[in-house]
Amino acid sequence: QVQLVESGGGLAQAGESLRLSCAASGRTFSFVVGAWYRQAPGKERELVAGIYAGGQTKYAESVKGRFTISRDNRNTWYLQMNSLKPEDTAVYYCNTHYWGRDWWGQGTQVTVSS
Repeated sequence: QVQLVESGGGLAQAGESLRLSCAASGRTFSFVVGAWYRQAPGKERELVAGIYAGGQTKYAESVKGRFTISRDNRNTWYLQMNSLKPEDTAVYYCNTHYWGRDWWGQGTQVTVSS
């Protein structure tokens, strides 16, 4: 069993910044990959950013240059969101893949006003 607990998010104006955190726990959990997805109303869930244990990262084109994914030396990863835009408004979910399946956080709302 893997538990993902998110924190951060909230309200921001366009151009401002927010930071999301995701802490993973589980008796035998070992970080392999961590990611952030988001889902806006009426849209499908989409990958925002991912980070691998070796440090490699990937980003959706829509957030490149504005968002940064990082992790600490244990089982927490972050999403620093700068220069936020109204179209970034969504519920953000952290995600990891372990024991052959995906695990999801509860989701945190990010709302960006213009």
